[in-house]
Amino acid sequence: MNPYIAIARPDHWFKNVFMLLGVLLAWFYWAYRPQTEASFSVVRILWGLAAVCLVASSNYVLNEILDAPSDRHHPNKRTRPIPSGQVRLALAYAEWLLLGAVGLGMAWTLHRLFFLSAGLLWLMGLVYNVPPIRAKEWPYLDVLVESVNNPLRLFLGWFTVIEREVPPLSLVVAYWMAGAFFMASKRFAEYRTIANPEQAGAYRASFRYYTEDKLLISMFFYATAAALFLGIFIIRYHLELVLSVPLIAGFFSYYLRIALRPNSPVQHPERLYREYGLLAYSLVCMAVFIGLMFVRIGVLYEWFNVPGPQTPPLWRW
Repeated sequence: MNPYIAIARPDHWFKNVFMLLGVLLAWFYWAYRPQTEASFSVVRILWGLAAVCLVASSNYVLNEILDAPSDRHHPNKRTRPIPSGQVRLALAYAEWLLLGAVGLGMAWTLHRLFFLSAGLLWLMGLVYNVPPIRAKEWPYLDVLVESVNNPLRLFLGWFTVIEREVPPLSLVVAYWMAGAFFMASKRFAEYRTIANPEQAGAYRASFRYYTEDKLLISMFFYATAAALFLGIFIIRYHLELVLSVPLIAGFFSYYLRIALRPNSPVQHPERLYREYGLLAYSLVCMAVFIGLMFVRIGVLYEWFNVPGPQTPPLWRW
């Protein structure tokens, strides 16, 4: 059973921690608008998280199946269970369908918008992996399509708590662009590690177009776009969050520094929890961001000439 468990990539479930921002954002939204219908049941949140993990694993299995021919050209991925012949394809396809059906069935028991978001997450796995679209073979589109899973996880976290309203679009787009930065960093690190354009192109078709310079420029674009839309969210909803911007900019810089290492660990985002400095820094950023959500600093509104929010703060400074 081990190869069949491995292709479901349970070690990648760590990525679903990105749902937590959706839960926290829903909590913040409810705290400022108590009339909003919300349910903060721990069981409900864990049930939703389990559903998303199964849907994501369904996508991982399909990815492993369809990537096997190209993975044989990768110095490390050639040892995966399918390229190395440890898995029967018929059983792998059955696993893909079963995981997707169970995950979506669990999502259906919550409510319609959560189910639709989970369905979109599963559908994006098809768009990303299955011909004739197979977005992962197209330069830039490969990054944008895969990173759309970030805002979908934001929606899924939000919809485990709030059923009838949607999160701010500006933050959703910022989350998408931040995910695109991380994914482009992964591509950049992979390309540098392979260090052979012909072998890289055989492993991934988009690498026939990419160069280190093009990937680095795209990373700059995604980081800038994320900052722009985050700024819109801050000005529109809670100006105090502007104080977290230097820390967030530092996080992007820290991540880029790691991406520039030889054989960089950003090739395997699910293992980045072993980067203790990055993990500690990200926890500090999160703590400051969350703390500022519940603070009012009146003088900032005067300095930036921005009208104050209409809702009362939980704490005043």
